[in-house]
Formats: sequence, structure tokens, C-alpha cells
Amino acid sequence: MTHTQTPLTLVLGGTGKTGRRVVEGLKSKGHAVRVGSRSAFPSFDWDDQRGWDAALEGVTSAYITYAPDLAIPGASDAIEAFVHTARRAGVQHFVLLSGRGEEEAQACERIVQNSGVAWTIIRASWFNQNFSEGAFVDMVLNGAITLPAGTTPEPFVDIDDIAEIAVAALTDDGHAGQLYEVTGPRLMTLSDVAADLSRATGREIAFVDVPHTAFVEEIKQSGAPKDVAWMLDYLFATVLDGRNAHLTDGVQRALGRPPKDFADYARDAAATGVWDRASAWESV
Repeated sequence: MTHTQTPLTLVLGGTGKTGRRVVEGLKSKGHAVRVGSRSAFPSFDWDDQRGWDAALEGVTSAYITYAPDLAIPGASDAIEAFVHTARRAGVQHFVLLSGRGEEEAQACERIVQNSGVAWTIIRASWFNQNFSEGAFVDMVLNGAITLPAGTTPEPFVDIDDIAEIAVAALTDDGHAGQLYEVTGPRLMTLSDVAADLSRATGREIAFVDVPHTAFVEEIKQSGAPKDVAWMLDYLFATVLDGRNAHLTDGVQRALGRPPKDFADYARDAAATGVWDRASAWESV
């Protein structure tokens, strides 16, 4: 008699932006999920490998995200150690969320691709949800997106699309060995983003281009963690240089439909009240 292992997916960063959506998507399809986070049980901490074996027990697939970014020094070592531990534990499929236009992230991709385990790569850059769930939500609330972005266009991608691809890769056939480089359907400058947000919120939201050094210093003075400050410095100084200023068909190939447009995201986010200034102040 043969025994088939019950599928169980470990979702690293399972309480984060993409991770919690992947958890919800897997559960909605009746798939068993283990949330990988420091607050879960068993807990998962990238900085403490002693808990990895417990988190990986019985796991057949893993969604891998590394916070705050795969470009952070030491990320490739952590990914290599996790892949080795997971393979030893019997994991059969990795789905990695990678960074578009980041050489360091591509090094992490190669670790996963050369692991001897089935893999799927989702390569993304700037998220729509940065303006509603991330570092820039207060800028929208205050009516001015103050970033050192100039006129460089970026094809902002929706996190819901990323999560849907991850869920499909983890539950459906045909995604193993695929690298999906994902973008939204159009290139947008930060001025375009501000215009869409203005229309969605019904109030004026401006884009104010600021010097890079002043921006980084402001981030540091705000009390942001050092790795977050480093990441924002890196992303604006290195990645937002036009290297990603082209569209791809990753969402279409993975899901058989076009990616969500930023204007539709902005309309849907505005309807939740996330940019309602009165509500935001009441919650402080």
C-alpha cells in the first residue's frame, strides 16, 4: 500500500501584503496552509534557523517571500539555507516572489532554480498597494506624494494579481518551471499615479519630486528600521532608473487575463475608506 502525503503549503510572510492574500486564496480552494511568521505556531523567523524544521514539518510546497527585499545583504545566504532545509524536509515545489530589475534577487532565483525541486518564479517591482497598505499611504492622506522619482515611468502591478498567480502555481498544473515577470497594463509616472489617485479620492493629490538625499535622510529621521531605509534608498537610486520601463505578459500568461489597471485599483481602494482623512485621524 502506498501513502500519498496530504498537500500542505508553508506561506512565508503569511501576514504580509502578498502572503496574507496567498493564505486566503489557498484556504478558499480548500488547501491546507501553514502561516510562516514569527507570531505563528510553529513560528518562522528568517534570523533564527532553529525553528525552521518545525515550520517545515509535513510541508509539500512553500511560497517564499523575504522581507524587506531580496536585495538586502545576506538575503541570498538565507534563501540558500532555507532551500536546503526545505528540500531535506521533503518540500516538492517552491514559489518565489522575486524583484524585477534586481541583480541580487536574480541570484536568489538561481538558488531556487538549481535546488533540484520544482519551482515557479514571480518577478515583480512596484506594487499598487504601496499607496494604500505600504510606506506611501500617509503621503496620499496628506495630499502630496513626495518621492525622488522624477519622470521615470513604472508599470505598477497589483498585489492581488501576484497572489492569484502564486495560488495558481501552488494548486494547479502547468506552472512548474515558469518565470512570470509581471507588470500592470501601462507605464505610469508618479504624476500619472497622483492624477489617478486624485480622481479616485475626489481631492487633489500632487506629486512632488524631491532630491534623493533629502528623501533618504527624511526616512532615517522618521525612525524607520535601518533595513527599510536601506531598501528605499536602493530602490529609488538603483531600480527606478528606467530599467523596468517596459510591459510584460506575465499576468496574461499565468492567469489568461490582463493585469489590473492602477485606476481600477485606486477606485476599489478608495471605496474601502483607506484614504478617508477623517477616518484615518480618528483611528490615531
